[in-house]
Amino acid sequence: MQETDEIIYSRFLRKQSEDDLRLLLERHRESLTLFLNGIVQNMEDAEELMLDAFAVVVSGTSRFGGKSSFRTWLFGIGRKLALSRIRKRRPGSELQEYPAEAGASEGELDLLREERNRSLYQAMSRLNEDYRQILYLLYFEDMSHEEAARVMGKSVRQTYNLAHRGRQALRDNLERMGFEYAEY
Repeated sequence: MQETDEIIYSRFLRKQSEDDLRLLLERHRESLTLFLNGIVQNMEDAEELMLDAFAVVVSGTSRFGGKSSFRTWLFGIGRKLALSRIRKRRPGSELQEYPAEAGASEGELDLLREERNRSLYQAMSRLNEDYRQILYLLYFEDMSHEEAARVMGKSVRQTYNLAHRGRQALRDNLERMGFEYAEY
């Protein structure tokens, strides 16, 4: 059975084990970076913010209280750092958008999937920040509304409302881009 993040983090705090920190980093690096990229719209900044979030975890300047999962707490730290970075940007500085990486694919289905993913990324990047964040947390990170509420500093009811409006806004964006939305 795989150890929980909470057990690994607790052991890290007691023993200052680099192996435990490395394990937590491996588990959450990619997903946290992608989440942060959705906020700052710049992959280099997102990677730097991910490292900053882990620096907060290591330094102990923010303590895990056990009121949520370790992942929820970590994402909350990352979100606060990202929002702080955005507030500190000079007026008029533009957020960069990075196009989806074009990789070599085999066959027409791979090309269609790749195009769909690129279009979804583009449509998501056009959503307001709260819509983009809630959809990412719910559907890409598979968080519950309760966990997403903790990360975003919102009530559970607000996350349900944001998710509903975010899905509608995403649907509208995709339809404007020429995609048909089918209700099942």
